Parts: sequence; structure tokens; C-alpha cells
Amino acid sequence: MANKQLFKTFIGKFIRSTDTVNSEKAPAYKFSDRQALAQYAATGCLNATFYANAEMQLATVLELCNAVEPEFIAKTALYAREQSMMKDMPALLAAVLSARDTEILERIFPRVISNGKMLRNYVQMVRSGQVGRKSFGSAPRRMIRTWLASRTAEQLVSASVGASPSLGDIIKMARPKPESPEREALYGWLIGRKKEFATLPKIVCDVETFRKGESEEIPDLPFQLLTSQTLTEQQWREIARNAPWQTLRMNLNTFARHGVFQDAEMVEYIAGKLRNRDAIRRAKVLPYQLMTAFYYADKSILPAQICDALQDAMEIATENVPAFEGKSIVICTDVSGSMQSPVTGYRKGSTSVVRCVDVAALITAALLRVNRSARVLPFENNVVWADINPRDTVMTNAKKLADIRGGGTNCSAPIQLLNWHNESVDIVIMVSDNESWVDARSSGASALMQEWETLKSRNPGAKLVCIDLQPNRTTQAYSREDILNIGGFSDTVFTTIEQFITTGNSPEFWVNEIEAVEL
Repeated sequence: MANKQLFKTFIGKFIRSTDTVNSEKAPAYKFSDRQALAQYAATGCLNATFYANAEMQLATVLELCNAVEPEFIAKTALYAREQSMMKDMPALLAAVLSARDTEILERIFPRVISNGKMLRNYVQMVRSGQVGRKSFGSAPRRMIRTWLASRTAEQLVSASVGASPSLGDIIKMARPKPESPEREALYGWLIGRKKEFATLPKIVCDVETFRKGESEEIPDLPFQLLTSQTLTEQQWREIARNAPWQTLRMNLNTFARHGVFQDAEMVEYIAGKLRNRDAIRRAKVLPYQLMTAFYYADKSILPAQICDALQDAMEIATENVPAFEGKSIVICTDVSGSMQSPVTGYRKGSTSVVRCVDVAALITAALLRVNRSARVLPFENNVVWADINPRDTVMTNAKKLADIRGGGTNCSAPIQLLNWHNESVDIVIMVSDNESWVDARSSGASALMQEWETLKSRNPGAKLVCIDLQPNRTTQAYSREDILNIGGFSDTVFTTIEQFITTGNSPEFWVNEIEAVEL
């Protein structure tokens, strides 16, 4: 009798053999060029990650852009900016289009280059020569001039925060033609030319009189433009009161150090603003950004009400997490060693405190919050135990999971456990960096695919969702009608998962979502 273990039959569809290797040199499935570009656009920050340095990421993105048509690059840029809320990658894709197809670029430029920071990113990337051109040419210059002309004086002054290049540098390069004496004076002021107040917009006059100490009235502008002189506690309170939601989230410690929260009324006001549902939605805050704010929050100087408000904001930010009524759900959270790396990569002086495992734990906790019967199976070499209570807050459960520190990556371990116990499952959601190697096979299908096919033999209608938190070109489970590969850490991921679970029947479901974007 032949070896039954070696020659066992898998019930169900034919399983493809692996066709490449991952970063750990373990067998894997190669993404299509479109899927890979989508993965990089939704997760890449052009910083060093656990498995790839910044230069490798850039080279890969440029290679993938050469392999797809300009229209898909444009749609991916729009998706990454408007749905995934990314910054560097959409700007890079726009820069690529400046060399590939300026006509298509012009159709998406205002939507991708949506603020001053994005404009600076775009200009820096084009000028670097990395995307195929060093000079802008007439078409990109025209787009920049149109962008400048479409902004109000207040918007341009706000956009002047930042350097390398500064907004003034961009104005010098683009040479916009001002449509009025006031706009001419504004451009001159932004590039450092002295102008008479009579011709400057009111907002600039307000800034200049404040900087000179001739007025105590705080202009409604980013506080970085106002701190050239010493501000009083009352002025700092006014700045905090008027700050946009995202600015408030990012500068809580700064406001605390300048006495803003010494005033009980201000504590109550700011806490209310942080947990304001409409403000959170308008700010398009990503759940992981709230986690960042909470982790960075200096508990020694911030009132407890402020920290509590951040947790309340997290509950609101994850309200669109889908509930799958009547479904048996298993969430598999990667807590391996590689997941300890920062989710947005390493960058000197600006490395995020939030790790991949933190985001994986956050996604898990958010799903568990609205699907309280779901099982959570954290894994590394094997499945590990975690004391998770669905009634706890998202932040509390996320921290419990993130505190697990594991070893190697074994993506098939949780599915294998389900098979050992002959469990019935409708939905399996795996959150990982997808670099499995502990379960590597010398030939044939990946261990994850083999275990998934065994599970499918008991649960023909089951679906597998693989959420990848890092830029990759490979997967352990190839996309098909019952398997979704998706990357990113915005709440759009939840929406796409819900659509796939309820209506998805395409092997390229996520790519199709991107292709449906209107230019």
C-alpha cells in the first residue's frame, strides 16, 4: 500500500502549486502585476520594512508601473489616496504618470494632489529623477499653476508649512501668472519678497501683524506659522480650540506642555471635540492613527478625560466594521517576530511607534467588537492563547494581542488547528505580513492552501480573507472565488471585506474594485 499521508487526496478544486518564493525564500504564489501594485499602493510608505528597504520598494513600484497601463496606475493612485488615505504612494504614482501619460495625470491631479503636503511630495519625487524625468515640462507645470490658482489665500498660507521643497520653491519653479495684484503680492510673500500690506490678502496681514507683536488676535492658521514668538497660555488655548481635528489629535502633548489643559473648561471642550462623531468622519481618521495618538499620549501630563476620549474616538472610527450575522467567524492574528516592525517602516527621526502587530491586533479587536461570537486565533510558530473579551474596548483587546511576542511565521497553523478539530467555519480572516516560512513545503501547494482545501471539503461555502499589512508581491493563498487578498490599514478594508463576503465571486475582486474607480 502506498504512503497514504504522502498521497492523500484533497477534496475540492485542484490546488495550484506555488510558483515563486517570498522574502524568507519559502514557496509562495506570485501576485499579478495589478494586484501587486495595489498591495504596494495601499501599504507602502517608501521606508525600510522588516523585509525590504526603501530603495527596493521604489524599484518594485517602478517595475510594476512599467508592467501595467497608465490608466490602471491612475486608478490605483486615486484609490490609494481617496480610499486608503495614503500619502507617499499616490504622489509617487502621480510622478510616474508625469513621465508616462500627462493627459491621464491631468484628469486625476487635483484629486491625488489634494493638499500642500501632497504637492511637495509630488514635486520632490519628480525633481529627484527617479521616475524618468528631472524637469517638469509644460504639462506638469500647467497642472501645478492650476492647483495654485484654485487655492484661496488662506489655503496657500496654510500650505506654506513644510520645506524640501517649500511652497515658495514650487512657486519659483512653476512661475504662475497671478490673476490679480493681491495674488501677485501673495506669491511674492510666499517666496520671501517684501510687499506693502496694502496689496496683500488680509490673512497675510494678520500673520505679519501678529508676528510683529502688533496684534494679540490669533490668525486661524496652522500654529507652526505662529510660534516664531512666545505665546501665552491663553493664546495656546485659542489655538487648540480652533485647531482642525487631525491637528488636535497629533499635538495633544504639545498643547498639554503649554498649559492648555490647566483649564477644566478646555479639557471638557477638547475631550468633546475628540469624541465628536461628525468631526471624526470629516477628518477621515484612520483607526491606526488614533492608536498612534493613544500610544504617544503622555499620560503624565494629559488629563484622563483626554485619553478616555481617544478610546471613545476609536470606538466611533470602527463603527463601519461589518457584522456577519449568523456566520461562524475565525480571526487569525499574526503575532510573529516580524510583526514587531513599524507598520509604516523605519525612517530616521520619524519612525512610527505603531507596529504591524498593533494594527493586526486593532483590526482583530474591531472585528470582534461587532462579531462577538467570533474566535480569535493568534499565531506565530503555532497558535497561541490570548485572554480576549469581546466586551472590552477595541484598544484594550488590541493591546492584549499586541503584547504577545512570538517567533516564526506559520500562516497555516490556525487553519490546521480548525481541521484537527473538524470545526465548521464560514469566514476566516487572516491579518499578517504574509511572509510564512515555518510551514514551507518543498513542492506542490502551500501549506495554507492545502489546509484551506481540507477545511473547504467540510465547509464548501467558506471564504478566506487575507489582509496584508506590508508591501508584498506574494501570498500564501492565491486569489480565487473564495479567497480575497487585500492590503492596507484604512477602514476601507472593512468595506471591501463585507462586499466580498456578501457578493464576491471574482478571483480578482480587489483589483476589480480599483478598476471600477472613475477617472
